[in-house]
Amino acid sequence: MLSLGQFAEVTRSYSAADLQAYQRLSGAVGDSVPEPLIAGLFSYLLGVKLPGSGTNYLKQELAFKAPAPLATPLTARVEITRLRADKHLVDLWASCTAPDGTVICEGRSLVKAKDVQGAFAA
Repeated sequence: MLSLGQFAEVTRSYSAADLQAYQRLSGAVGDSVPEPLIAGLFSYLLGVKLPGSGTNYLKQELAFKAPAPLATPLTARVEITRLRADKHLVDLWASCTAPDGTVICEGRSLVKAKDVQGAFAA
């Protein structure tokens, strides 16, 4: 059952090899973790952890506030801030932080979780 304040987290480090693979695919350049790789952590959380299987992304707004250094454990977190059971909508706050508390990015996600039966709080 989904409830306000419920959250899920994942921690991941990206290596120089990860960056090189991304650069080969995208043509991007840089020496920090690319924003799309960080955003992918939220996609993972929403599709696998909370709300989970059957979740459909409707909207995501992320503000990137600091570069994410390579080989640093980054913790991505999504937390339910609003449930709209009548429309099967879930609003979540998304954030990614470094171990020292630096906020790498934060923002909102709106998902439809119609395939998650009986998961909505009254």
